[in-house]
This record gives sequence, C-alpha cells and structure tokens, in this order.
Amino acid sequence: MSELITPERITDWARASRELKWAPIVVMLVYTPATFVMFPRPLLTLLTVIAFGPWLGFMYGMTGILLAAVATYYAGQLLPRETVNRFAGDRLDQLGGALRRHGLVSVLALRVLPAAPFAVEGMIAGAARIKLWHYIAGTFLGMLPGVLTTTIFGDQMATALQDVSKINYRVVVAAAVVFVAMIYFVRRWFTKQGFA
Repeated sequence: MSELITPERITDWARASRELKWAPIVVMLVYTPATFVMFPRPLLTLLTVIAFGPWLGFMYGMTGILLAAVATYYAGQLLPRETVNRFAGDRLDQLGGALRRHGLVSVLALRVLPAAPFAVEGMIAGAARIKLWHYIAGTFLGMLPGVLTTTIFGDQMATALQDVSKINYRVVVAAAVVFVAMIYFVRRWFTKQGFA
C-alpha cells in the first residue's frame, strides 16, 4: 500500500479527477452508498477537497452529505419500524422522542455530537416523522463545523503534498479550536436535555 499511496500519486489522482466532467456528480452521489456501509465521510470529504480545492470540495462534500441524509431519512420512513428498531436498538424511542420535541435543534445537536451512526440517526428521524426541512437544516448546520474543519485540513494537506513549508499552522489550529469548542457547547446542551 505504501508504494501505491504516495503524495505524488494522490496529487496525480486529484488532478485527473478534476479534469473529468462527470467527477463532481459521482463524488456527490457516492456519499449515499458510503453512508449506508458506514464508510468515513470525513475521509471522502478530505479526498474531495484534495481533488477539487477548498471551495468546490466543500460544496461537493456538503451536497453529498445532504443527499445521503435525505436518503437515510426516506429509508426510515419506508422501512418497517421493527427494521429501524433493529438498527437503532434502545435509542429509537429516546432519540425519536427528542427529535419530535425539539426538531431542528435536536438534529443539529445529533449531527455535531453523534449519538448513533449517521445513517441510523437519519432513519430514526424519518421513522419519527419530523419535518423534512427541520431535518435538512439541522443536518446542514450540525455538519457545517466538521465539514469546514475537514475542508481546512484537506486544503492544508494538499498544500503539504506540494510544499510542506507553505502550511498555515495558525489556520489549522484555529479550525481545531473552533471545532472542539462547538462540540463542548453542544455536549453541554445535549446533556441538559437528557439525551446523553
């Protein structure tokens, strides 16, 4: 693997991906099957940022995440409750109740500080029949800090692959501090609401 995955090869793959017209569509669509098989979304976003740069990488990554979120939401609505219960276990009633009571805010909190895998949370939201726009807005806002942090790290990683001396460590540290602070405050709210 170390011979196949080198900084030069990653850069070459990224450049080749940029030149394919259909690559952005594939990248956005691949988030959905990746979510269902529990493939790490941050890794996908990292590769997307390296391939397309920070702005397009962020846009494609966030669009892919939202498409995957909508797919899991509708899967939760379409699947029998027993099937969703099998995935969610004891958390179904607790999380479903929290989602019905607090809607958008609960989804936001769950996305920042996951209580279950991304796909399972989406299926629970669908099974709980919360409003779709609450679910999408909560997912967007809740995933925003993590996706922005991954975008910044991905951009700096792409920079490091070309020239290590150009890494902006202040930007990396600031992104990490903001991300940790967001998790801390959401965790406090989450605990106060009795979700954790």
